[in-house]
Amino acid sequence: MAKTMEQSVNVNDVSRISTGTSMKGEINSPSDIRIDGSFEGKVISKGRVVIGDKAVISGDIICENVDFWGKMTGALYVRDTLALKEGCVVNGDLHVKRLSVELGARFEGNCKMLAEGEFEKVAGEVSSAAPAHASAAGNSAASSPVHSSSKSSLGGVSLK
Repeated sequence: MAKTMEQSVNVNDVSRISTGTSMKGEINSPSDIRIDGSFEGKVISKGRVVIGDKAVISGDIICENVDFWGKMTGALYVRDTLALKEGCVVNGDLHVKRLSVELGARFEGNCKMLAEGEFEKVAGEVSSAAPAHASAAGNSAASSPVHSSSKSSLGGVSLK
């Protein structure tokens, strides 16, 4: 019998924003995060982020992997794999190493496929900056579905 290794996640190690919960601000977590409610701000995780089908996100997500079913306006910075699931709606820029898109997923914006070692540089530019949607609030670009935070040049982030 072949031995398989499965990644085990302790339920107490997963941060969660439940359906009906609304939060604003910044989340910094060394472990996995699941969002089923609404969140405005920045999410930084060294683990997997799961965005449930009822979730509404406005801001940036910087993490290792994402499984995405909900709705979002903002930028995604993913060290490894972003999986856009059927029914999701993403308006913003993607910066990913690997991208999986199911039939029925909607994405409007730019996609940058990251090379090895490029994640730290790109994610570091936004880790300490205001979310892309907030920095555009003072100009007419705020009504555009695609926002860019490429003008930021603040400190680095490392998810190692």
